[in-house]
Amino acid sequence: MLPKKVHKEIFLDDKRARVPSYKVVLGEEELPRAWYNIVPDLPEPLPPPLKPDGTPVKPEELEAIFPKEIVRQELSTDRFIPIPEEVLEAYRLWRPTPLVRAYRLERALKTPAEIYYKYEGVSPPGSHKPNTAVAQAYYNVREGVERLTTETGAGQWGSALAFATNLFGLKCTIYMVRVSYEQKPYRRVLMQLWGAEVVPSPSTRTSFGRKVLEQDPDNPGSLGIAISEAIEDAVTHSNTKYSLGSVLNHVLLHQTIVGLEALKQMELIDRFPDYVIGCIGGGSNYAGLAYPFYYVKKMGKAPVDTKFIAVEPTAAPSTTKGVYTYDHGDTARLTPLLKMYTLGHDFV
Repeated sequence: MLPKKVHKEIFLDDKRARVPSYKVVLGEEELPRAWYNIVPDLPEPLPPPLKPDGTPVKPEELEAIFPKEIVRQELSTDRFIPIPEEVLEAYRLWRPTPLVRAYRLERALKTPAEIYYKYEGVSPPGSHKPNTAVAQAYYNVREGVERLTTETGAGQWGSALAFATNLFGLKCTIYMVRVSYEQKPYRRVLMQLWGAEVVPSPSTRTSFGRKVLEQDPDNPGSLGIAISEAIEDAVTHSNTKYSLGSVLNHVLLHQTIVGLEALKQMELIDRFPDYVIGCIGGGSNYAGLAYPFYYVKKMGKAPVDTKFIAVEPTAAPSTTKGVYTYDHGDTARLTPLLKMYTLGHDFV
């Protein structure tokens, strides 16, 4: 214990002193115990995944690449799905994450609005992605899977899965878009430090990768190509499954822990957002934050008419410029057909 005199020199003891509160922090005991599933609260049922012949994909067919519990969650209509204790234990390494008041941004914008953001950068890989990576790794190891494959672009999702598989003792193979593999060596090193094998894509490891390289030896790669390689690897090896970091229902489900925490944090400071704004690519970042607030509004419990704004890059404007139709999620067309806003499965 510090001597009183030293303590006073270091710490502000006057409880009446007014200092701006930047962060709203929850205790570990306040961690949400269930994820929120938006599916039962949508205005209409989601179109089912289809096989190439146009018939719906059966649940057992999805089990070729996903564990049974992930398939169950993907198709579930339960509003809340309990979080296993083993996943909660892993979450406690960095969760709950802080809700931060952006005072400096408010001043820079000269706005009377209060701006808050949920800071997910405190996770070991530095993003929101471990929220689903940890859950997926847990469900796979529980079903006896020994290795996971996946794709990554800049390395954010790959880092998260490498971290999660390291926690649960799984092997991990990551197909990283070649141009990012060469331009972002630090993310690659981070994945390797967590024990993952990182392969530049397109590669000679898969038949589809070899086909791409035959046509263009200098192909820089794309997420679509990397997904194809990861899926091919998974379905051609025993005790191996594929893991996806965005887009699908179960991924968005796991990310709602972000918004559920934010709901509690806003409640603690007697606030509710007029707008919930976030960036979208595959959707997991924005869904994780927005879905719980949507639920409160849908149930008629929101004190204001909250608006939801999703922002996407002009470089890949799938929702603003894409066509809403069935398409494959990868270049080799190995995935089921999914109803989506798409720029085409071969878009680079």
